[in-house]
Amino acid sequence: MTQLLRVQNFGVSIDGIGAGENQRLDQPFGDGVDPWRLFSWAGATASWPNRTEPGGSRGLDDYFTRDFAQNIGAEIMGRNKFGPQRGPWTDHEWQGWWGDEPPFHTPVFVLTHHPRPSFTLGDTTFHFVDGDPASVLEQAREAAGGKDVRLGGGVSTIRQFLDADLIDTLHVAVSPFELGTGLALWKSPEDLLDRFHLDVVPSPSGVTHHLFWRRQDTA
Repeated sequence: MTQLLRVQNFGVSIDGIGAGENQRLDQPFGDGVDPWRLFSWAGATASWPNRTEPGGSRGLDDYFTRDFAQNIGAEIMGRNKFGPQRGPWTDHEWQGWWGDEPPFHTPVFVLTHHPRPSFTLGDTTFHFVDGDPASVLEQAREAAGGKDVRLGGGVSTIRQFLDADLIDTLHVAVSPFELGTGLALWKSPEDLLDRFHLDVVPSPSGVTHHLFWRRQDTA
């Protein structure tokens, strides 16, 4: 059974920017980027996992929100997605952005040049690995138990795995506003058409879902 490496529900602005510069504790997405503007389409759905009241939208956006964990056995993320610390770890007590019950519910492999001991919060275990994309993906696939692996980001991590030609499918939700500066996933979605097919599906919420899957002649 083929194990796919999937990017899911990744949010960018209409000019391709997924994060700002200078990410830090009080600005997890960096200068000038309000994450809710990128992910409000998912937060408005009935399947949003942090919903505290009944209701929420159904339809296309809800489908993608609900599908986030479908057949996912492990996640790979960059160090920025785990937390704001840089360089050698100086505070092992602080255990990431995600609180006592992280939303991943799988093994998570955090890319870092400064490995540290693994730890578990809820049903998520974080492993800190220093390796090239192919070797980290091999570890994640082994841990995934036959299921797919999700590549969670951020932008630099996705670009790294794209450059290594390891990604099988991408779902990118493009929000209808410009950020102007920051970390860009692409100059244009057409940048990926040498390796991927693309369907573009507009949603009533205003976001446009870009669905990429690998061309068989490039596999």
